[in-house]
Amino acid sequence: MDRFDFINSEKIKKQIEFIITIDEMKNVLRRNLVADASRRENDAEHSWHLAVMAMILEEYSADKVDISKVMKIALVHDLVEVYAGDTFAYDVKGNEDKLDREIMAAEKLFGMLKDGQGDEIRALWDEFEAKETAESKYANAIDRLQPLILNYLTNGHTWKLGDVHAPQIYKRMDIIRTATPELWHIVEGIISTSIETGLLKP
Repeated sequence: MDRFDFINSEKIKKQIEFIITIDEMKNVLRRNLVADASRRENDAEHSWHLAVMAMILEEYSADKVDISKVMKIALVHDLVEVYAGDTFAYDVKGNEDKLDREIMAAEKLFGMLKDGQGDEIRALWDEFEAKETAESKYANAIDRLQPLILNYLTNGHTWKLGDVHAPQIYKRMDIIRTATPELWHIVEGIISTSIETGLLKP
């Protein structure tokens, strides 16, 4: 933070340091491609897309939600990947220690912020992971729907890379069925059409 020695508040310095650190999200590449299949999506783009989708599709949440809280959850849910990296959803081996790696990353990252601010963001991240509140269930449902749509639009790109089969997708998408039941037909339509066209193994 030498370049910011002119900041006379230690709290503000820590906040700026945090903001600079999470800029790294723009360099954390996910497995899926953007909709036009021109390149891989990064974590920052995914989080932004998720927050906007949550706002647009709010009416389909099975339970009434505080949409401002959902959007906060969406914006912070992958921040830990600055340190922990992105783990492919269908990577069995990679997911074995995913939670441990992300908890360590959460302690390091959110510990940068003082006066309870880090605790507040950590609580949002913990809430997302727990999937117990209406807001976290809805956020998780949209978080599953977003890459599903992108995979469909990019000819099953990550499904092919990971040798993913339809039952695996149905299992992962199940929270959409319960948290946003009116959107479940999208999941069924994408999976059945993808099997029919050879994009996905049954």
